Amino acid sequence: MTVLILTSEEDVTADMVVAKLHETGVPVMRLDPADLPGKAVVSADYAHGDFEGHLSVNGHVLSMGGLRSVWVRRPGEPAAHAPHPSAWLTAETRQALFGMLYSAAARWMNHPLNADRARLKPWQLRAAHLSGFAVPPTVITTSPRLARRFADEHGNVVVKSASGPPPGDPAPALPTTLVGPDTDFSGVAAGPALLQRYVPKRADIRLTCVGTRLFAARKAAEPGQVDGRYGDTEHAWEVVPVPERVGRSVYEYVVLAGLAYGAFDFAEDEEGVWWFLECNQSGQFGFVELETGQPISQAVAQWLSQHKADRRVPQSQR
Repeated sequence: MTVLILTSEEDVTADMVVAKLHETGVPVMRLDPADLPGKAVVSADYAHGDFEGHLSVNGHVLSMGGLRSVWVRRPGEPAAHAPHPSAWLTAETRQALFGMLYSAAARWMNHPLNADRARLKPWQLRAAHLSGFAVPPTVITTSPRLARRFADEHGNVVVKSASGPPPGDPAPALPTTLVGPDTDFSGVAAGPALLQRYVPKRADIRLTCVGTRLFAARKAAEPGQVDGRYGDTEHAWEVVPVPERVGRSVYEYVVLAGLAYGAFDFAEDEEGVWWFLECNQSGQFGFVELETGQPISQAVAQWLSQHKADRRVPQSQR
């Protein structure tokens, strides 16, 4: 039974997991959907009330009957590397590839239907509330009046992107930015703005959830630091235990979201409270593993190696 990893060619985090799978003798096929059609061939046969599917990459053939699990890591856009790419070819290729994979009895990390919803920051905030996390007051609005009222109520607030950096080459830095009470919010009318009450933090927390296993790491913050992704604090990531309440909320969240993997970011305040910031359903973990020695890649490989075929509708579709 083979593990299929959907990711780009240059993905060091995926390389770490592939090495662990090779150590245990689990067959692996790696595919970037951007290489289909071209370097890869897909074929699905629906006849006589049955289904057969095959995927060929560099001459290696994978039958859908031999598919153990699928890890959706950092895949490219289907058909992006085709000689004549187009929106139509991308749509047709996505239909062929994912329609076939959805037809197989394989487990997913994470199922794309669940992952698509889990990427939406407004949905994340609602799921975080339902799961019992501490969540800073937040507003997403195109109304300058409501943005002004939110800032007046909460004092210092941060503005951040809901969807991440806009596409570009190179991608522009888009840090979370602290804005004061005198900020002019008239520009909010031009596009949705996400405003959140500022949490003065003493540390950033990255919690990686793999199945039912939790790996938490802490990195001390500099005084007044807003976005831990930018700037060198000269502090290293260190292993930290997961508070019982936070652990319960993580499990509630991943069940609600239908995720097998999630990278959670928290801001730890001066009282030790972990404030939920976001959950990245395909977040990096290599940098944490390299600094802390936590066996995250091994946990991912073990989860992918298990074979628990499930044809039910994904959990988030309940």
